[in-house]
Amino acid sequence: MGVVELFENVFSVNGRLATENFVPGVRVYKEKLHKIENKEYREWDPYRSKLAGAIRKGLKELPIKSGICVLYLGASTGTTPSHVSDIVGKKGTVFCVEISPQSMNRLIQLSEKRENLIPILDDARKPNDYEEVGIVDVIYQDVSQPDQDDILIANAQKFLKKEGIAMFCVKSQSIDILKQPCEVFTQVKNKLARYFKIIQEIELEPYDKDHLFLVLKRIK
Repeated sequence: MGVVELFENVFSVNGRLATENFVPGVRVYKEKLHKIENKEYREWDPYRSKLAGAIRKGLKELPIKSGICVLYLGASTGTTPSHVSDIVGKKGTVFCVEISPQSMNRLIQLSEKRENLIPILDDARKPNDYEEVGIVDVIYQDVSQPDQDDILIANAQKFLKKEGIAMFCVKSQSIDILKQPCEVFTQVKNKLARYFKIIQEIELEPYDKDHLFLVLKRIK
């Protein structure tokens, strides 16, 4: 089946989702590596990355491209950020905000080899604490908090360029465990509509249960 480019720097390699490895020979989460025609590709597991799941579920356009600046909120140990690092390449930057010191240790290790990945130990609720990030092209958010919509709005108003794109993983069980996921999703979309235009929405099952992936364009 070979290599087919799905989006800029995102590939199907023998039927498996993958990105070209920014640090050849180095794995991040025990993913399989493929060497084809002097290039090395890292498999991208949709069960471990919501962005990969969204691509598998029919993402129409990927705003994360070579050379852009991304603010990643909720970077955890770096699984998805490492693939974003692959995509933006040497001329791009990925600012990774993470509140957990334990996860930050792993992010710091990643950044020692991935020079385009900048770890920030901080609370995504407090964007003024990391204002040195500046204006970004894309915000990607994967934060398990009840106020995750407010977190996105606050960060977008401070950092996201005019008509920039936000990619938002809505976790219904983190917002209200007593409501049906569809109710929570509607509530969140109605709130975000004041600030964003919804470009696409994708339910992430079977990769992630009770999750909605939103692609948003900033309008306010």
